Amino acid sequence: MLEFSQNSYLTSFFLFCFALILYVFTVAGRRKNQEAHLKKWGTISFAVTVLGFVAQLTYFVTRWIGSGHIPLSNMYEFMSFLAIMIIAAYIVMHFIYRSAALGLFAVPLAILMMGYASVFPSEVQPLIPQLKSIWLILHVSMVGASEAFFAVGFVAGIMYLVHTMRWDDITKRKSQIALEFSLFTVIIILGYVVTVFGYRAAGYEVELQRTVEVVETIDNNTQINNKPDTISYTLPPIFAATNSKVVGDEKFLGMQLPLMEVPAAMDSHKTARKLNTVTWSLLSGLLLYGLIRLIIRKPIAKALQPLLRGMNPDDLDEISYRATAIAFPVFTLGGLIFAMIWAQEAWGRFWAWDPKEVWALITWLFYSAYLHLRLSRGYHGEKSAWLVVIGFIIVMFTLVGVNLLIVGLHSYAGV
Repeated sequence: MLEFSQNSYLTSFFLFCFALILYVFTVAGRRKNQEAHLKKWGTISFAVTVLGFVAQLTYFVTRWIGSGHIPLSNMYEFMSFLAIMIIAAYIVMHFIYRSAALGLFAVPLAILMMGYASVFPSEVQPLIPQLKSIWLILHVSMVGASEAFFAVGFVAGIMYLVHTMRWDDITKRKSQIALEFSLFTVIIILGYVVTVFGYRAAGYEVELQRTVEVVETIDNNTQINNKPDTISYTLPPIFAATNSKVVGDEKFLGMQLPLMEVPAAMDSHKTARKLNTVTWSLLSGLLLYGLIRLIIRKPIAKALQPLLRGMNPDDLDEISYRATAIAFPVFTLGGLIFAMIWAQEAWGRFWAWDPKEVWALITWLFYSAYLHLRLSRGYHGEKSAWLVVIGFIIVMFTLVGVNLLIVGLHSYAGV
């Protein structure tokens, strides 16, 4: 059952890649009878996307049956679920607005989430006691659903900014840089995924070892013993814990690994691996972004602008707002209320200022401010688009950054 589940996952991934190609042809292909072209190929592209969504659901259900619990317990399963919900949110918005261009941006975001999910171990893991709760299902599933609609709002916001950006206006220089940086944050994730799979395909793995002092009590006698502490890296270890040595003569670009040791105050394998992840993400993102710019010889946002010809900016603004308006109450219920109930059941308190809880609250406050400004201050168009873009960047930091970079009660999710 689990093998069939993984095959369904791969099938959905390739179907979405095929759908993306079709969306590019649909939007970029110019014909004399443009309306008929968009209708025909837009329908075909959407149909392939729906098939991919069915394959995603098949993966989810069969993994649930095969593992005996809902697949929402670790980063691989949650990111896969988020990709499912992004496609589901896109399908909902497609039936309302019938926009093929929205698929051109939403489908690759789902592909990126699926690729990022595959960076993590995909093996079924037994649930720790805190995860065996109905509140887990309600909390995590509703957070995933809300973040998917936030993602669609982000996509529509980016499309609005790309479509309306005036590249010949020097007074818009700051906005141009900010828009390009927003796309760069997506490139960082893509670059990291490509790098991880590149080293994984090459079978790269290296072990770092050091000696640590362990306090042990034997027959009421306390002893301090030296024991080896070993950890495996699947990317070249730029950072490592203090006094760590590579098992073997491993080098990177002619330099002996590891290149740097973490400060003594941060001395641990986990801290070193987190710094290694951040460093490789930035390096991979910069390299990939540089290659793209070298090929297209213009800002990425500027290169995307012709694809959105014919789109109505007001429609994009409305899609962005409606998607966010759907997401906000769902996030309020799942990300705050059900989360606090689960925290009380699992840890005996509703709130403890854990990093994940703090950033969930920041996310909620930010989108509260967005909706207030939208409804009472008349924030529409460019101002509204920037807010949903910034909001989704906060969402992604809450989801990825907090889990992988900050130690807290939610750190198990990154295992």
